[in-house]
Amino acid sequence: MQERGDYGFVRVAAAIPTLRVGDCAYNAEQTIVLAREAESKGARVVCFPELGLTAYTCADLFFSHRLLDDSEAQLSVLCKANQGSAAVWIVGLPVRVDGALFNCAAVIAGGSIAGVVPKTHLPNNAEFYEKRWFRSSREASVNEVLLAGSYVPFGADLLFELDGCRMAIELCEDLWCPLPPSTQLAMHGAELILNLSASNELIGKHAYRQQLVMQQSARTHSAYVYVSSGVGESTQDLVFAADACIAENGSLLGQSERFVRHSQLVVCDVDIQKLQSERMRNSNFLSDRVGVCRTVQIPRCGQPTDFETSLLRSYARTPFVPADDEIRKEKCAEIFNIQATGLAKRWEHTHSETLVIGISGGLDSTLALLVAVRTADLLGYDRQRVVGVTMPGFGTTDRTYRNAVDLMYALGVTMREVSIAAASMQHFEDIGHDPMVHDVTYENTQARERTQILMDLANQLNGLVVGTGDLSELALGWATYNGDHMSMYAVNSGVPKTLVRYMVISTADDFGEPAARILRDIYDTPVSPELLPKSSDGAMTQITEDLVGPYELHDFFLYHYLRFGFSKQKLRLLARKTFSGVYADEVIDKWLDTFMRRFFNQQFKRSCLPDGPKVGSVNLSPRGDWRMPSDAVCFENL
Repeated sequence: MQERGDYGFVRVAAAIPTLRVGDCAYNAEQTIVLAREAESKGARVVCFPELGLTAYTCADLFFSHRLLDDSEAQLSVLCKANQGSAAVWIVGLPVRVDGALFNCAAVIAGGSIAGVVPKTHLPNNAEFYEKRWFRSSREASVNEVLLAGSYVPFGADLLFELDGCRMAIELCEDLWCPLPPSTQLAMHGAELILNLSASNELIGKHAYRQQLVMQQSARTHSAYVYVSSGVGESTQDLVFAADACIAENGSLLGQSERFVRHSQLVVCDVDIQKLQSERMRNSNFLSDRVGVCRTVQIPRCGQPTDFETSLLRSYARTPFVPADDEIRKEKCAEIFNIQATGLAKRWEHTHSETLVIGISGGLDSTLALLVAVRTADLLGYDRQRVVGVTMPGFGTTDRTYRNAVDLMYALGVTMREVSIAAASMQHFEDIGHDPMVHDVTYENTQARERTQILMDLANQLNGLVVGTGDLSELALGWATYNGDHMSMYAVNSGVPKTLVRYMVISTADDFGEPAARILRDIYDTPVSPELLPKSSDGAMTQITEDLVGPYELHDFFLYHYLRFGFSKQKLRLLARKTFSGVYADEVIDKWLDTFMRRFFNQQFKRSCLPDGPKVGSVNLSPRGDWRMPSDAVCFENL
């Protein structure tokens, strides 16, 4: 799908009108009313329940030619009402084909029928006996049918293409069978699956039904619109509660309210571009495709939805950090275990006597130290084999220095202190750099001196240098090449900055007091490399987010750019909506420009990263998730 004003979104609606059993004129009238309401909300696709023109519970009345004639006549009424509409309507009705009856979905677009899809799997047990009235799509001998005065495509193999989005249809029981038709339809390109259903209510059935929808959307990397019948169906033996939901790639976007006595509409924006991105990354997605499908082109009618101003869906400000406290705590614990397990293997494999870590009193080095301590405990090693090294320099503040030293003592690791001031001044003299010029040479000299100390101490102590840099810093290239950029195992390389902070605080209580108290203060300390001199009162003068931008913005950009390949224009749209009232539009634009520029320009640092454990779906390892030429043009800023 090319990116136009829709940014890859399609607005869909699950519509549940009130109806009367056997009153096709009334049912068509209510269908039109609800379709118009959906259109007023910008919906491009409106899906109605199974057999909605007649009602699902007609039973042996389906053998009545009057009922069948009425439903076909009202289908013509719907076509006339759809003329000039920008929306596609999908309605359910019984259709006669060569003397047999089929439970079908009719796709209405531009005032005519684009195609008719018959149901494949017919329930015939417990409360449902559809084989008494209907035939399976497999029993059809034709691929077109005369309906409402026109010959139209007929079959379960139909795909409908609308503005670059491919849609497919299945009906109720089709979803519940071991091999749903939507699986193969998705393999053939369907990104939006629409299910017209009539599923009754039983204890626990709602949750199971919703799980089916979510799981099928996840397996097929699709958006799935499920619409079940409600008000007006016969309650002779069953109750239908108007259950509808819309899912996308395993996530629930919206759902109806059950057991209400009025019509309902669930409207959501599904991201087809996001689904296409998932499929492109899944090399096995098309491998099991069988058979062939026919594609029906649906021309664009009316004006497209303006997603610039009316996007319905919302996004988490911190996509790497769950909003729910319990889920976040569980995620942090799992990541912590992944890090410790990875480091344990490396420690054992190298037969190193020690782990050597530079401790600054900041978040990243603190997390790395906690992982190292947990690893020592996991292997049954003395914590003294973890060597923490504080290396105060020109910008080290009393707060970070004290926190670094106190934390090492509280955790029971070996503490070393090596000042970099004299060595840095000697280096300035050696290369002829004026130490009063606080430029990139001034800063990087300190970072590289610290790395040299760690590497040489590791040689001296038969140790392994544990890296502290995080995923967000790797994305921005916010590391000194061959300085803090380098280590022997980078435990934080898969953890974004917005999550590092929660990782530290979520594990604080696990290490007892006074470590927990120190960790809470580190949690509250601003992020800084502390490479520029302190102020006259000893305060920090270099705040990272003032220089490179807010990490919550950069992590938002990082997640959506790497995970789904969204363009800069789409990132801008999503960020402006998500951070409305938090950052002005021009601020978002500024840091988005920065993110794109730095992400492309700093790839050379990522091309030679040390090993480190992957912990989430987004990673920048050149050996795994992200392989990019270091000299690629930043086309997003062109």
